Amino acid sequence: MIGKLRWKLIIILIIILSVMLLAILGILLHGSQYGMKRASLTRLRNAWRDIRNDPGTEISQNVWEQNPTCLLVWENDSGEPEAAGSHYFDLDNRAFVSEVLAGIKANGDKTGVLRGYSLRFLEVEEQGRVCYILTDISVELSTLRSLLSLCVVIFLMAQMFFFGVSVFLAHWVVRPVGKAWEDQKRFVTDASHELKTPLTVIITNAELLRSGEYSQEEKTRFADSIYVMSRQMRGLVEELLDQARVDGVAENRRECRVDLSCLVADAVLPFEPVYFEEGRELVSTVEEGIWVNGNGDRLCEVVEILLDNGCKYSAPGTTVELRLTRKGRSRCILSVTSQGDTITEQECRDIFKRFYRVDKGRSMNSSYGLGLSIAQGIVTRHKGKIWAKSKDGENTFYVSLATCSQGK
Repeated sequence: MIGKLRWKLIIILIIILSVMLLAILGILLHGSQYGMKRASLTRLRNAWRDIRNDPGTEISQNVWEQNPTCLLVWENDSGEPEAAGSHYFDLDNRAFVSEVLAGIKANGDKTGVLRGYSLRFLEVEEQGRVCYILTDISVELSTLRSLLSLCVVIFLMAQMFFFGVSVFLAHWVVRPVGKAWEDQKRFVTDASHELKTPLTVIITNAELLRSGEYSQEEKTRFADSIYVMSRQMRGLVEELLDQARVDGVAENRRECRVDLSCLVADAVLPFEPVYFEEGRELVSTVEEGIWVNGNGDRLCEVVEILLDNGCKYSAPGTTVELRLTRKGRSRCILSVTSQGDTITEQECRDIFKRFYRVDKGRSMNSSYGLGLSIAQGIVTRHKGKIWAKSKDGENTFYVSLATCSQGK
């Protein structure tokens, strides 16, 4: 599908660029042709003015020296074709004069081109007699042909260039679509894998429960196993729905000014007994008066995900530190630091992917690998940034958000 989309985009880009280039070359050709036509008509009118201003009864040689590429033809009183011009034309060839005059009459317009002779004509009138003054346009036609050939070469070379550019742009544009498509397929595959294990356990225990070959104590154990797996499945489905809400473009975030300092402080309180129960200590340092624009419920969810993550993956007996501080005038940094296994740089990037766990065993320990992905989606929608760093067993998750004034 992505390949077909890429080729469609390449074809569309080539067509658009080709049409634009054809329009430009067409305008160039038309403008050149129009300019040459105006120049030749001006030359004809100037030649006719010189002829009319000639004092002699016959057109003098001086007129034709000034207009060497011009020719005058007409019909005499007997209907015979007559012509006058410079030595540039073979005026002794009566057939040539007759054919030129016949071609002009066949054209039927007051101005036009005799392409067989590369002549442009203009109808003029003198003392009731219709005459035709002509000029040679072979240079004009040759120039236009050369210009047309050049345009064709430019168009063909541009097509190759357009193809390369279109391939590059198509790959660049389709890359996010391809990534989203691959992420979607991976999401479905991973979700199916996560649901398969508890479903298998539930079905197996249900079959054992129905067999009637086991004692009441064993049946109770089977029922307990079904209950535990069902709760895990519900937790997974809830996180999947939460992920879908974060990804949904139509999500109503109800953005407003949020006192992030107060929000973080309130989010820390429920976790203090949880950390105590798990044999860990939670320490928080929250700078007051930090406000952001966003959805308070979603931002609270980010804090809860990071604190839950710190409780699950920090070493027993260690301290997890949460800090909220300003950074410059327009941003703030939320960080959660814990002690545990060192995470590699690649894992620090991959840990925000859906269903990714540093623990390759993918055990069902109430962690489905969706929390940090959900947090990243929320932070991204708030035009912020989330990342992780690890050094010598100290793992820190950072969230950077833009701040705002309390009164704005």
